Amino acid sequence: MTITGPDARSAAPGQAVVDAAMLVLDRMGLTPADLLSAPAARPAAPTFAEYVPVVSALVTDGCRRAYGSYWNRVTEQWGSRGIDEPTPGEIRQLVKYVRANVVPRRNSRGGRSAAEHLIGALRCLYKHAEDNGLINPADNPARKVDKPRRLPSTRHAVADKRLAEINHAAAATGDDPDLDTLLLRLHTETACRRGGALALRPQDLDPEQCLIQLREKGETVRWQPVSPTLMAALVRHGQERHAPPDGQLLRYRNGRPITSRRYDHLWQRLGRHLPWVRIQQVSMHWIRHTTLTWVERRFGHAIAQAYAGHTDSGSDTGATSTYVRASVHEVATALAALTGEPHPLATLDWE
Repeated sequence: MTITGPDARSAAPGQAVVDAAMLVLDRMGLTPADLLSAPAARPAAPTFAEYVPVVSALVTDGCRRAYGSYWNRVTEQWGSRGIDEPTPGEIRQLVKYVRANVVPRRNSRGGRSAAEHLIGALRCLYKHAEDNGLINPADNPARKVDKPRRLPSTRHAVADKRLAEINHAAAATGDDPDLDTLLLRLHTETACRRGGALALRPQDLDPEQCLIQLREKGETVRWQPVSPTLMAALVRHGQERHAPPDGQLLRYRNGRPITSRRYDHLWQRLGRHLPWVRIQQVSMHWIRHTTLTWVERRFGHAIAQAYAGHTDSGSDTGATSTYVRASVHEVATALAALTGEPHPLATLDWE
């Protein structure tokens, strides 16, 4: 028999064929709707050794710095395994192993931070795998492993007397006191993070309005007021150390840009001269705590939040924070009170 038409294979099946197919489905306990809802075949899952470099190339530099060493540890342990193989129980075992083998430090808290970062690194990896269709969200094992509860920070504001001791020790010791005291003043006035200071460029300075542009974690960008004294010091530093307009501002005397290691060396040196700095593991982030605590006590939460560069997302103040967001003029007023210097953008009498 010959079937007319463009292609025999495109012809509709006869009723007998349909009845036979329905009979087979019925015996298998299936319906035609089950066939339509069946998931499409997924590509074979890559191994950790194959997929970690892919994810590492996709994330931001900050994310890569935070999770890179943990992805390396995962690759060491599971490099040849497919990313769809580990179970939640195996992830918990790996977390236990990492906590037990963490490098001990004076401020160690039982490996809790390492455990938190490992789970975060795996969640990041598996989220990319979900987005790429390599695993089903319901099969994501990292979702089923809880992070350890974060303990309250041991950092706190530094008393005025102690802060003066830090600045005096920085100015009286070291191979570049000008650089170190500039760093301390920059962080004290702006409460910026290390990444924000290291990303600062000469073109980010606005001497007329005494503002600097800070680019910090989460790709946040803001204009932060600084005192006329600090602005003059930053401009002079860039000129004397030949910082290009679009290059890093903070540099050694030989013109080489500083890195985070300068902070490490600074606080190690301060710890040798000030035992309490070493014992409590004081760092530049304590300076941030000090400034923001001072601002919050005198000017309130909204201005302290703006001073810190915090976004509204995840704030426990709810939608109200949208309407009470502080302006740069209010931040400048708080800065003027902190430094005792007038600021061109300050709008209130702080005395």
